[in-house]
Amino acid sequence: MNPEVQNVAPPPVSLAGKISYLRLVSGRGERIRTSGPCLPKTVLYQAELLPDRIGPDRSGRCGCEAGAPYRCGLRCTQAGICDNFGLGRPDLQKGRKRVSQPHYEQQYLDLMRRIWNEGDQRVDRTGIGTRSVFGAMLRFDLTNGAMPLITTKRVYWKTATRELLWFLTGETNIRPLVLQGVKIWNEWPHARFVRETGEAIALEDFVARIAEDEDFATRWGDLGPVYGKQWVDWPTYEAQGDGSYRAGPGINQVAQVIASLRDNPGSRRHIIEGWNVAELDAMALPPCHKTYQFHVGADGARLNCLLYQRSCDVALGLPFNLWSAALLTRMIAQQVGLEPGELVWTGGDTHLYLNHEALITEQLAREPRGHPRLEIMRRPDTVFDYAIEDFAVHDYTPHGPIKAPVAV
Repeated sequence: MNPEVQNVAPPPVSLAGKISYLRLVSGRGERIRTSGPCLPKTVLYQAELLPDRIGPDRSGRCGCEAGAPYRCGLRCTQAGICDNFGLGRPDLQKGRKRVSQPHYEQQYLDLMRRIWNEGDQRVDRTGIGTRSVFGAMLRFDLTNGAMPLITTKRVYWKTATRELLWFLTGETNIRPLVLQGVKIWNEWPHARFVRETGEAIALEDFVARIAEDEDFATRWGDLGPVYGKQWVDWPTYEAQGDGSYRAGPGINQVAQVIASLRDNPGSRRHIIEGWNVAELDAMALPPCHKTYQFHVGADGARLNCLLYQRSCDVALGLPFNLWSAALLTRMIAQQVGLEPGELVWTGGDTHLYLNHEALITEQLAREPRGHPRLEIMRRPDTVFDYAIEDFAVHDYTPHGPIKAPVAV
């Protein structure tokens, strides 16, 4: 047998029956063979648990919190105890260094670097061009107030929060956002106005007219049945009996998910969907962050969320998307009496625009700093009753903002 390889039988732990053995390959990595009720008897995972990243010292304590991720994607199930994977045995820890977990933001920066260095260059809808990878995943711990708020550039979390609250109203006109100083949707109706009228009005002048003239806003400020409309008023149609149909009552998916989490937490149908195929052509922009699935952890106390995003602008869009998804999870968790657990983000076409090179270069040269926390100041009667004043962020000391053009 290779002297660098040790076969380790794990001690009895809470994951009994799911971990068959752990093999540590000194200096290179390891393989874990697992079995369980939803797995074949032998499933191999290639991991990246390098010796200087394993964590436990000779005492067998790693200092991690329950649920904290290992580099291989496995998770610690007991705070401070790493013997779940045979790593807590002092006789196996000689020469191993104890190091802190990487900053939560590092995975975002690693994704950005990988896309820019290795992504396929593609011609996209906007004509600007992107570098893109397909299929990405990020995971964030939301316990103890933690939020995936990017620190290597300032993210205007209040702007993202106002947008989320606007979604929850079901509103699709930009005027309520404009009146709050939120600019993130302005380019789409402005482009439509210029295209359909031929009037070369500056964006700032167009936005000013939206704010000042309610009739003008009604005509030109609407985005079509985008996110909020689908979330809280998904259209239905009722047969008339003569072959025709009339509009039926809209479906409030958010309210249904909250009721389902309360009444049937073990369900696999806690889903909010934005991709209404019948109405895509009527939307200014089809939903990018399209599918949210919620999951109550095995302990019955924590709410997890998985967001699937079909298209993702990593430089400008993703920092907002991560904040919003985590915030929605925190809000729903509070409403149903659960603690926030984990946010899992997955991306389909995950890209960087070619004209964002200056932003990317600057951001990748910066180091993440701090661990911001979110405090929700009150618990309103429903998820639709939160206001911007209900949220406070502590310990957020980011680097300065980095500007870049939005692709429309």
